[in-house]
Amino acid sequence: MAAPETSTAGQVIKCRAAVAWSAKKPLSLETVEVDPPKAGEVRVKIKSSGVCHTDAYTLSGEDPEGIFPVILGHEGAGVVESVGEGVTDFKSGDHVIPLYVPQCYDCEFCKHPKTNLCQKIRVTQGKGLMPDGTSRFRCNGKQLFHFMGCSTFSEYTVVCAISLCKVDAKAPLEKIGLLGCGISTGYGAALNTANVEKDSTVAVFGLGGVGLAVVMGCVERGAKQIIGVDMNPDKEAAARKFGITDFVNPKDHEKKPIQEVLVEMTNGGLDYTFECIGNVDVMRSALEACHKGWGTSVIVGVAGAGKEISTRPFQLVTGRTWKGTAFGGFKSRDSVPKLVDKYMKKQLKIDEFITHTMPVEEINRGFELMHAGKSLRSIVNF
Repeated sequence: MAAPETSTAGQVIKCRAAVAWSAKKPLSLETVEVDPPKAGEVRVKIKSSGVCHTDAYTLSGEDPEGIFPVILGHEGAGVVESVGEGVTDFKSGDHVIPLYVPQCYDCEFCKHPKTNLCQKIRVTQGKGLMPDGTSRFRCNGKQLFHFMGCSTFSEYTVVCAISLCKVDAKAPLEKIGLLGCGISTGYGAALNTANVEKDSTVAVFGLGGVGLAVVMGCVERGAKQIIGVDMNPDKEAAARKFGITDFVNPKDHEKKPIQEVLVEMTNGGLDYTFECIGNVDVMRSALEACHKGWGTSVIVGVAGAGKEISTRPFQLVTGRTWKGTAFGGFKSRDSVPKLVDKYMKKQLKIDEFITHTMPVEEINRGFELMHAGKSLRSIVNF
């Protein structure tokens, strides 16, 4: 029997959304129109959304794919309001998390065991549009673009069914949206991309939400030394609660490169390092802090448009490995429901990442707290 549709199914919904009209400007709370889902799409009522550095990166104007006006947000959770033609995996009332890395199960990337980078809707998603080349959002008669296939800064959003996963209805929607990006990205970078081993030594550059999720993964794997590297001394206390064993502030070592400091601290360098900032100079430092012969460095942070990385080739010739990761290597629709289950069994931290909660009307404060280094994650609620 088909699920009963909601009274709003098939209709345009008017709701609140935080709109980015242009780069470098605060978000504006607007009443937007959200069209019904088309074939293969799902309309979701968003309960809450995290404020992530990637949102700020696009808002800064540095993102080469940044396009305006747009509804940002990609760390949300909500409830299915209605589904489009041909959608059988979801029904009205399902609890779901939108996924900026989809999983179609059909493309060569989805079928390959070594990657999670589904390419099915990559081109249109990068242009801020749905697969048919149009948008489902309007405001004051103007088309608004989608963001990362999610746009969770809107009370209602439309996403592709392949960009959505159903989760345990008992899990708190005001928290689990963080598994849509930051926590999964850092946690998976440690578990999947680096595959950190027991008794290994690790350095994590940047102790924001993603960096602490890396720490969480390294603790789970039994790393014996986890060095947190950050220029903000206020980050040390929270990072120690997550499990770092040492804290290094590069400002305390301005006479020598931080990689030299770390190599000396660890008798030759680290087994694994993670760059969680998006700074190409730090990426080099992270690689060069790795141990000769076997050290692996993982780039997690996203650098600005046009930036390039460099190191002496000898660093790689002598046995160091440079890797990158997106969404922590997790195949999204398969993995995120399992991460939610892990959280429900108290085997995964989420609550500890949430430092501020606010109504959507105060969303710009979430960005201010992030830029000031005063928050791990701010959650905005509708």
